[in-house]
Amino acid sequence: MIAKNPASLTPPPHLLDYDRECAEFSWEKARALLDGLPQGRGLNIAHEAVDRHAAGPKADRVALRWIGKAGARRNLTYRELHEATNRFANALKAMDVERGERVFVLMGRLPELYVAVLGALKAGCVASPLFSAFGPEPIALRLEIGDGRVLVTTPGLFNRKVAAIRDQLPGLRHVILVGEEQAKGDGLHDWAEVVETADNDFVIAPTDPEDMALLHFTSGTTGRPKGAIHVHEAIVAHHVTGRYALDLHDDDVFWCTADPGWVTGTSYGILAPLTNGVTSIVLEAEFDAAMWLDILEQERVSIWYTAPTAIRMMMRQGTELARGRDLSALRFMASVGEPLNPEAVIWGQQAFGIPFHDNWWQTETGGIMISNFAALDIKPGSMGRPMPGIEAAIVRRLEDGDVSMIEEAMVDGELALRKGWPSMMRGYLHEEERYRKCFAGDWYLTGDLVRRDSDDYFWFVGRADDVIKSAGHLIGPFEVESALMEHPAVAEAAVIGKPDPTIGEMVKAFVSLRPGHLPDEAMRRELLGHARKCLGAAVAPKEIDFRENLPKTRSGKIMRRLLRARELGLPEGDLSTLESDER
Repeated sequence: MIAKNPASLTPPPHLLDYDRECAEFSWEKARALLDGLPQGRGLNIAHEAVDRHAAGPKADRVALRWIGKAGARRNLTYRELHEATNRFANALKAMDVERGERVFVLMGRLPELYVAVLGALKAGCVASPLFSAFGPEPIALRLEIGDGRVLVTTPGLFNRKVAAIRDQLPGLRHVILVGEEQAKGDGLHDWAEVVETADNDFVIAPTDPEDMALLHFTSGTTGRPKGAIHVHEAIVAHHVTGRYALDLHDDDVFWCTADPGWVTGTSYGILAPLTNGVTSIVLEAEFDAAMWLDILEQERVSIWYTAPTAIRMMMRQGTELARGRDLSALRFMASVGEPLNPEAVIWGQQAFGIPFHDNWWQTETGGIMISNFAALDIKPGSMGRPMPGIEAAIVRRLEDGDVSMIEEAMVDGELALRKGWPSMMRGYLHEEERYRKCFAGDWYLTGDLVRRDSDDYFWFVGRADDVIKSAGHLIGPFEVESALMEHPAVAEAAVIGKPDPTIGEMVKAFVSLRPGHLPDEAMRRELLGHARKCLGAAVAPKEIDFRENLPKTRSGKIMRRLLRARELGLPEGDLSTLESDER
C-alpha cells in the first residue's frame, strides 16, 4: 500500500472524507453544480462545457492549448471556443442539418475536432468522433450503423479513406473538409467557407437531459461494433468524476493523452476538464517519451491522465527518464484503459515522485466508476473504490437470468453496478435485445470478473470471456501478466488459455522484452521458473512465446482474444480498433 498524507498536499484533494461524501452524495446535488440552460430550458453538454464559462470570469482563460506536430501552437480561450462552436452550430443549421441527426468527426487531434464535437451538441445533433487511423471499411460500417448525415474530416483522410466508400452511404449528405485543399464535388464543403464565415451568435434550443448526445462505438469479440448511446445528462457524471477521480481544481493544467476517437478522449479529453473550467493540453503528435516529458515540463501540467501502454513504454527507459526535469507542477497522475500492473504504479513513484492512480470504467458506463482517489491510500494493482453515487456489487449469474450477491471478501465474481448514474448508456443503437442482456433487474452486468478485499478495494481478475479454466482452477490473466512483469526483462505480457486434453486449458503467455534482453530459450526457461516461483505450478504459464510487440487497440488495450484467435486458428473478429502497425 502507498500511504497518503492528504494534509500535506497542495491544493488539498477532493474527497478527504470518503465515507461521509458517499453517505451525503446524490446525483441531484451533483447536477446542482452545473447551470442548466437559461430560463430552465433543460441541460446541454456544450453549454456546461463552454458557454457558462464564456459568460463568466473564466471567459479569457485558455480552454484548449493545442500543440501541433511541427511545433505550431494555438490557444483557444473559453470566449473564443464559445464563438467557434457557435459558428459550427450555425453552419449545420444553414445546411439544414436537423436536431438528432448524427455528426461524425474523423481527424487527428486538431482544434477543429473539438469545435465540431461541441458545436454539434449545441445544434442538438449527436456527435460521434472516430479514430483517424480507421480504414475505409470500419469508417463505412460506423457511418452506416449511425446513419451519419455529416462527416467532418481532412482532405487527405477523405481522399484516402472516404471517397471510395461514399457511394455506400446515401444518407451522408455533407462532408466538411478541414484544410487548405479546396473541396470539389457534390456535398463537399470547405470549413473555411461554411464555418469560419458563419455568425458568432447562436442560441441553444431547449434540450431535454435525456436527448441523445454522444454515440461511442465499442468492438465486440465478434460481429459488428456496438453503438453505445449517451445523453446530455451524462455531463453531470463527467463533471463530478473529473473533480473526484481526477482531482481537478480551478487552476489546473490538465493533459489527457487519449484520442477523442476513444470514449476517454471525449469524456475526459474534451468534456470533464471544460466543465471544470481548467486548461486542457491537446497534443497532435503520437507517443514519444522525450516529447511527452517536454510537454509535462514546459506546459507545467498538474494533472496527467494516460494509458497503461504508454506508461509501460516509458518504463522501458528506466526511472532516470524524468531525472533533471522540473516537474514540480505535476501533482496527480492517473491511468485508464486496462488494469495497471502494480509495477507501473510503483515505477511512477520512483520516476516522478508520485504514483499512478488506476481507475476503472467502460464505454457503456460513460464515466469513471471505480478509482484510486488522490485523498486515499493506493493499493498498487487495485481498481480502487467506487465513486460516490455508484453502488458496486460482485455477483454470480444464475440460470434463470437473475444474479446472486457475493458478500465474502476475496471471492471472484462479476462486477455489477446498480442502474441510475447519469452517464450510463441508454442503449445500443438498433440493438435493443443486445442492450437488455447487459442487465439483470436493477443491475448492469459489466462482464468483468473482480474480487473485493476487506477494505472495500476492488481488484480486477479478467474479462469473463478471458478467464482461464485449468484443472478446476479459474485463473485471471491479469494476475499472471503482473507476475511476469515483475521480472526485470519483461516490458509487457499477455496471457491466454490454450485448450489442453488433460486439464481443459493451459496458461500460455506472450511476452515483449525490454531492450538488451534476448528472446532465446534461456530467457524462456528463466521466465517460466520465475512465474512458477511467484504463482505456483497450477497457475504459472506452461508456454511462453516472445513477441516484439503485442497487438493492441489504439486506446492501448492488449487484444488477448486476437492472440488466442491467431494461436488457435479461429476467426479474428472485429479488428477495426487494432493499431495499424499490428495488422
